[in-house]
Amino acid sequence: MNSSGNNHNREIGMAGENAAAEFLKAKGYIILETNWRYGQNEVDIIAKDKTDLVFVEVKTRSSSKFGEPEMAVNKTKQKMYQRLATGYIEKNHINMDVRFDIIAIVNKVPEPEIFHIKDAFYPYN
Repeated sequence: MNSSGNNHNREIGMAGENAAAEFLKAKGYIILETNWRYGQNEVDIIAKDKTDLVFVEVKTRSSSKFGEPEMAVNKTKQKMYQRLATGYIEKNHINMDVRFDIIAIVNKVPEPEIFHIKDAFYPYN
């Protein structure tokens, strides 16, 4: 793919992450981090929901033509999020229940469709 296509996808992704953060704030979540990096990997949003520490993967698509956005969160991505969560918890000495959510966004006109999946996946042993 050419660089203009990559830039377009990056812009869609960043807009989706911003929309997801605003969506969560409106639901009473406290945003702790956005685009938090640990090693080579990154978590889109880390938030607090009452007593839960929530790691949120945001998937944004222009349409659902090639499938729903949440379907892109495969086992590899889920394991990576588990490693990120462990790193964040250890680095910040946190003792809270952890949850992994997905926010799937499809950019429909006039408003994007936002679908929040709580407990989208569970840590692996």
